[in-house]
Amino acid sequence: MKLRSLVLFAASLAVGVTSLAAHAADPYPSKPITMIVPFTAGGPTDTVARTVGAAMSKSLGQQIIIENVGGAGGTIGVARAIAAPADGHTILLMHIGISTAPALYRTLKYDATKDLEPIGLVTEVPMTLISKKDIPANNFSEFLAYVKANKAKISYANAGIGSASHLCGMMFMSAIETDVLTVPYKGTAPAMTDLLGGQVDFMCDQSTNTTSQIKGEKVKAFGVTSKTRVASLPNIPTLDESGLKGFNVGVWHGVWAPKATPKAITDKLNRALQDALKDDNVKARFAELGTAPEPVTRQTPDMLRTHLVAEIAKWGPIIKKAGVYAD
Repeated sequence: MKLRSLVLFAASLAVGVTSLAAHAADPYPSKPITMIVPFTAGGPTDTVARTVGAAMSKSLGQQIIIENVGGAGGTIGVARAIAAPADGHTILLMHIGISTAPALYRTLKYDATKDLEPIGLVTEVPMTLISKKDIPANNFSEFLAYVKANKAKISYANAGIGSASHLCGMMFMSAIETDVLTVPYKGTAPAMTDLLGGQVDFMCDQSTNTTSQIKGEKVKAFGVTSKTRVASLPNIPTLDESGLKGFNVGVWHGVWAPKATPKAITDKLNRALQDALKDDNVKARFAELGTAPEPVTRQTPDMLRTHLVAEIAKWGPIIKKAGVYAD
């Protein structure tokens, strides 16, 4: 009886060891990867994610599936990513909003500098100041005069408190010392829909979301927020050269994994990201959208970690001074 029990134990142990060995030998990724995008489908960050995700899939040998988790300025999606298993099969693509959330939200339940593993920076997207087509202005000076003269009846659309379009609008109204009605939406796509339909008057949004609308003459464009003109929109001046000296807002994007994701996996994800940002199709698509991949030296986990800390320090005082908070 004892011998039989011993044999059964040995057999069970052998099966367990074999199973563990097989599990350990499973290549990563062993199934499709979910990339969480904390905004609605069709918006600028979604566009960046789908472009990069498709290229990363080639290197990883598994499909990257985009999961749009919108709401609360991206904080719901970030929290979802943080709570995911740390096995590399869930990653996060988020923009500058991850650095402004600590100042905007009084009850933020996570610390992005501690609760996520950085993979790398992706791109920094310029923003464009645009209006509905029938605004009676044809250049920035005329638009500025129109806003000031009609501040009591015009409206500014944004993708929600804490979104890049919200931040840009806040800086713009501060720069021109004029406040107008702000209309927050649950994402950039519905905001753009209402702008095209004439329900709102103007907005400031990423070139990844506005370039096709500008080129198709569906909206009017009055300036870009970068230090230099955007190659795909060469006729649109910077806001700085139009008179708003020093006005510069770039919407950077990064990729993260949940805290405690093994370094071997984050390294593999970083290699896939860097391969994607070298891809000619990615570079061409980014160029069409008015942006470009970050330089290779900025595509590393360490650079993203350092950049996030610096951006939190930069935006915190600006937001607190403006007195803008979200629940």
